Amino acid sequence: MSTSLKSSNPTSRTQVVREPQRAVYDRDAVNQILDEALLCHVGFVANSNSDFQPFVIPMSYGRDGDVLYIHGSPASRMLRHLEQGVPVCITVTLVDGLVLARSVFNHSMNYRSVVILGTATLVEDPAEKLAALRALSEHILPHRWDDSRQPNEKELKATSVLRLAINEFSAKVRVGPPLDNEEDYSFPTWAGVIPLEINSGAPIRDNRCRQELPAYLENYSRKKKS
Repeated sequence: MSTSLKSSNPTSRTQVVREPQRAVYDRDAVNQILDEALLCHVGFVANSNSDFQPFVIPMSYGRDGDVLYIHGSPASRMLRHLEQGVPVCITVTLVDGLVLARSVFNHSMNYRSVVILGTATLVEDPAEKLAALRALSEHILPHRWDDSRQPNEKELKATSVLRLAINEFSAKVRVGPPLDNEEDYSFPTWAGVIPLEINSGAPIRDNRCRQELPAYLENYSRKKKS
């Protein structure tokens, strides 16, 4: 079974061609995927001495409204290229289950994925930079920013933040059971879905920590509470 939500006018570059019935162009649905995932993959092409080399870098991110923020060292090759206006493709994927069919050909996964295209710009305003770093921190662990030491001036200078507007995007979603060929439904093997999700273990106290475990760290989950 597949899901298709209301259209938000995809561009020719973000129109889903393969399995179009799984396409999602709804901004709220895309934001939900972005907010639940932990890591994105940043794809770009580095032009060095006429050698066009593609790179895909996994990293953390944060969302604030219709803007995605990424950060790193000013010496980072990726950030140095992106701040020059190199086109970027950012992807996020959540795997929700293994779909086991009767035939190997029809095995699949239930997943939610997002693709964002555009060009990133360097955040130079100090207030926005600090707000972006807060968004990055809160994305990973809500309430942690206010419960930790804030970045000092030296740390801020050692960090570059890039902004990417979430304007050109699409998502793709698969949900539901396996879809077998009719003649395979009588094949004698187990078929169905094995659900997958991120689960946290018991917190491990640092040897030099004397503080009690805060409530926001109990039962940590990536699922957003409704």
